[in-house]
Amino acid sequence: MPALQTLFAFFGVAVLLALSPGPDNLFVLMQSIQRGWRVGIAVVVGLCLGIVVHTAAVALGLAAVFAASAMAFSVLKWCGAAYLVYLAWGAWRAPVSNAKNASGPDAASADSNQIDSAQMLRMVGRGVVMNLTNPKVLIFFLAFLPQFADPALGPVAPQIFAFGAVFIVAAFLVFGAIAVFSGAFGQLLLRSPRAQQWLNKVTAVVFVGLAVKLATAQR
Repeated sequence: MPALQTLFAFFGVAVLLALSPGPDNLFVLMQSIQRGWRVGIAVVVGLCLGIVVHTAAVALGLAAVFAASAMAFSVLKWCGAAYLVYLAWGAWRAPVSNAKNASGPDAASADSNQIDSAQMLRMVGRGVVMNLTNPKVLIFFLAFLPQFADPALGPVAPQIFAFGAVFIVAAFLVFGAIAVFSGAFGQLLLRSPRAQQWLNKVTAVVFVGLAVKLATAQR
């Protein structure tokens, strides 16, 4: 297993990477502003589950096989771009909430009751799909994680899993903070029907922008 100081150093690098602007944290930001911090946390959980899959792929050598296939890269990126366009269409057509006039503890209770377990699971799934359909993430993990592994310490695969776990912790902390703070800000915006309409449109434009960026990505 990696030395403790190596894991701490890797954690610091992972936090900086999670803080840098990218599709995942932008996705968390927009979903949290539009739907609340609980939905944002659900998306974060989904993104972290996607990281588990990417880590396993690198540790087992599957990522190298994928990276060598131009067709697999293209298929995955176009699926991801299509999914983002689908999300953009849903955000553009999203209705304005009727709870804009609610206030006080009853409003907070109503907001909690509007989010059932099925919706939360759907948002977790949305985070998973968002992460897994971005081939750049897999290639990044393939290039990034092995740099910290030391064959002199034993088998590389367990070390890769250890670094992946540390990366998940860092991502969850950073993305979770984004979800909580942006969700609180979003509650202020959602009190205004006009602000809700503009927020839906901005969210749709952001998703389209991410779709275009993914569709034009090169290996």
